[in-house]
Amino acid sequence: MGVIIPFCGLSGSGKTTLAVAVASKMREEGLKVLVMDGDYYRQSLCKDLGFSKADRLENVRRIREEAVSRSADYDLILMALINPFEKGRTIAGDAEKLVWIKCSLETLRERDTKGLYFKAYLPDGHPDKIYNLTGVNDTFEIPEQAGLVIETDVMTLEESLDSLYGFLRKKVGRGGERFDEKRGRNYSMAGKF
Repeated sequence: MGVIIPFCGLSGSGKTTLAVAVASKMREEGLKVLVMDGDYYRQSLCKDLGFSKADRLENVRRIREEAVSRSADYDLILMALINPFEKGRTIAGDAEKLVWIKCSLETLRERDTKGLYFKAYLPDGHPDKIYNLTGVNDTFEIPEQAGLVIETDVMTLEESLDSLYGFLRKKVGRGGERFDEKRGRNYSMAGKF
């Protein structure tokens, strides 16, 4: 039975970027790893849900249920979800396994890879304004407890991956080597999120 690791964090903080990169490394080492990206599941398993608190919690419940149903086929399942409520994090799993991908709103507005922050900060009444962006004009409860906090506005991509890799290796019962030791991987291709 695979270990299920829930992530939480604001849109654009680096949840999927980190999950995909560390999953790739762990697959090279022979582990079976599944990345469950919240954006994907919003368009499939959870496409009937909106953004009310009840719908957000149901979104997490469904994805967690899917992770549990698939856990026999994987060593590790990474659930990269915004998951803005403590109750949702409880649904997602054990707080000791929670990875909080933390990033300041200032940095997220600079990154804004999806254009969401730009739209959330438009004046009220603007036809393109987003009124339910988590952390801006919708709730994001600061996690009361997390097994790992990665501050992607402070740490480099490589530092973040090293930290996540060490944490995950311990959770799947193996070592805690640095992310780049075995293959000398260089993530300077982006160096940032």
